[in-house]
Amino acid sequence: MASPARLAQVPGHPIVLPPHSLGVAAFSTIVEWYDFTLYLYFATVLSRVFYGGGSGSLLLTLGGFAIAYLMRPLGALFFSHIGDKQGRRRMMLLSVALMTAAMLATALLPTRAMAGPAAGWLLLLLRCVMGFSVGGEYTGVVAYLLEGAPERRRGLITSLASAASEVGALLAVGISALTVSLMNTVELDRWGWRIPFFVGAALAATVWIARSTMHESPEFQRQQDQGTVPNVPLRHALANHRAGIARGFSISALGSITYYVGITYVPAFLTSAGSLSEREALWLATVAAVAVILVTPLVGALSDRIGRKPVLLGLCLGSAALPITMFSLMTGSARGQAFAGAMVLAMLAGAVSAVGAVATAEQFPGEGRITGLALGATMATAIFGGLTPYAAQLLVERTGWATAPGVMIALVAVAVLPVFLRMRETAPSANRSRSGSS
Repeated sequence: MASPARLAQVPGHPIVLPPHSLGVAAFSTIVEWYDFTLYLYFATVLSRVFYGGGSGSLLLTLGGFAIAYLMRPLGALFFSHIGDKQGRRRMMLLSVALMTAAMLATALLPTRAMAGPAAGWLLLLLRCVMGFSVGGEYTGVVAYLLEGAPERRRGLITSLASAASEVGALLAVGISALTVSLMNTVELDRWGWRIPFFVGAALAATVWIARSTMHESPEFQRQQDQGTVPNVPLRHALANHRAGIARGFSISALGSITYYVGITYVPAFLTSAGSLSEREALWLATVAAVAVILVTPLVGALSDRIGRKPVLLGLCLGSAALPITMFSLMTGSARGQAFAGAMVLAMLAGAVSAVGAVATAEQFPGEGRITGLALGATMATAIFGGLTPYAAQLLVERTGWATAPGVMIALVAVAVLPVFLRMRETAPSANRSRSGSS
């Protein structure tokens, strides 16, 4: 693993990463989210292939996703130690290498028809490996982009990680929809389901090659030059960043539940509720993903202009008010209503993710930043991301209350609102604008 060239420091000017390094970092999250969300978008297919397709098989499949998601905090803590101690670049290379191996192994798995119940256990094991590797992905990329971006464009550039991740989700749902559309059920269950996973393995290997050309983060270079790299990042973060960890947890809790219940769970919801067919639900999710890609950089740029806090507060209020109505719309038989509900939820979730990416990273100084993100943001994602699709489906099946997923989002929004109200503004440009106008 070759060492990257060091960026030269110009006296009086902060180091900004070259566009190549920023671009590779931002757009490599395409693969991360393709690989991880593919499982959810393909949940109904995998429930047949690995769990027999009988009663409760979808719930078993979503339960496997939830269990694997609990590996994210462990992976985040493992990789954050590397990122804060040995560099952001090394951390991102190792995590995507592990992801490549897990994705390729999934594509080669035996099915239930070939190996019986053991197939389901093997799928769960590889999802756990995937969850572990993803724990080192997003936090490392967000920290890298924040630390290498021009100060007044941090919101926009860091939001590109969210936009690119949604491109990955778009690829996942698009390839899933295309695979389902072009094959009959027999072919799909026998071998066609492997195609999207082979695509993911190839994409991940490509990202590893691209990341090997990246420069190291200028913030980590500063720590090396000044001798401030934490000896034990976990201990450093717990001793110095407890308040930031709590704020990061709150921001990520809202971002996670709006994304995983409001976007990735929606195709399974629409299919199980009988509103749309499997094929129609996947194509609807594809259109919604395009809307998220468009809205994300706009919200990131808005947070540079007016600040992170007002944007977060507005989105928090929207998350409290809108989801119940949107899920109610999606239970009807009218396709137009299902489309409208899914689009509103998708844009709301994309907007929260856009500002949440930069806002969580800005809760910490450079020293111990990735570990702080692991303890706060990734812990919240494990609880309010991986567990919530399973919990939403369980509530819908047990109670018959179709709006239960919307209630879940609204409750989290109400719970984190007081934290957002007390949060200080972290956008440098917004702070300067206010100082200049006072």
